[in-house]
Amino acid sequence: MTLTEFRARTAEAFGDLRADHLVRSHHLATFGGRTASEAIDAGEPVKQVWLALCAEFEVPDALR
Repeated sequence: MTLTEFRARTAEAFGDLRADHLVRSHHLATFGGRTASEAIDAGEPVKQVWLALCAEFEVPDALR
């Protein structure tokens, strides 16, 4: 998954404004409390970050 795909999927699942906020402020347990943005910047696979967001916010399978 590319960063562009990640951004598109987060916007689709959460809406543009909420997606940006979640990526920058929600701390993901899967990544030791880092935000999605911090995890990606640290080199974590973008797809794994996306799947962690999906799990924590119960994103329907159709949007994953």
